[in-house]
Amino acid sequence: MHDVVRAALVQAEWTGDRESMMDKQITYARQAAAQGAQVLCFQEIFNSPYFCTVQDPSFYDWAEPIPDGETVRRMQDLAKETSMVLVVPMYERVDEGTFYNTAVVIDADGSFLGIYRKTHIPQVEGFWEKFYFRPGNTGFPVFDTAVGKIGVYICYDRHFPEGWRELGLNGARIVFNPSATTRGHSKYLWELEQPAAAVANQYFVGAINRVGSEGLEDTDYYGTSYFVDPRGQIVGGTASDTADEVVVRDLDMGEIERARRHWAFYRDRRPEVYTGIARP
Repeated sequence: MHDVVRAALVQAEWTGDRESMMDKQITYARQAAAQGAQVLCFQEIFNSPYFCTVQDPSFYDWAEPIPDGETVRRMQDLAKETSMVLVVPMYERVDEGTFYNTAVVIDADGSFLGIYRKTHIPQVEGFWEKFYFRPGNTGFPVFDTAVGKIGVYICYDRHFPEGWRELGLNGARIVFNPSATTRGHSKYLWELEQPAAAVANQYFVGAINRVGSEGLEDTDYYGTSYFVDPRGQIVGGTASDTADEVVVRDLDMGEIERARRHWAFYRDRRPEVYTGIARP
């Protein structure tokens, strides 16, 4: 396990087509690798617009098979080229009627480690996600990568503390939360929830948001991607709220042990008395 992990996030404005969006973010990933990044996470559904502000079946065409689609193959090649672990959020097609909001995890040697499918799917004004995605069925996997154990929790998931805790119990040291969240909708929660989750579960969180406007209604994404440590402190500041940015930060894994010895939340849990937590 690395004592210090150099980790990266990419926030990028939609370019208008898949190919140029992919090319732009691959360029950013190479920039992160040149700065020594060992693990990188892209934003939610990174190679398309965030189309869930409208309900239009033509967007089903953006979905791809996993792991056999072109995007996964390109990302495996990128991981091998850069020797970075990659977390790649994308729109997954299983068959004509089955689609998921998914994150692919690829190890630093390009090997496909698995997927996480977004568990909690909103259906509210401006976030018509049940029109596009089935609720995830992967549980809360933790992936044993070249930089240690990492987990993924996607956007709306972050409002639900149960999954954060499951990831901690499963051994995650860094949890990435790729998101698409708009300026007027939840910015105050963006500043609260991931630091609170990092403190409660005593691991690092990488919070990634889209940025800019995408030509669809209600699309004003505010970026401000950041890493937060197990004590709830932002590591090295947040990204721009208006522009593309590659965030590269050193994460001291020793902070996890120090936090857990100071605040023994895992020791002092009382799961035997939480009898109502999973009640429908």
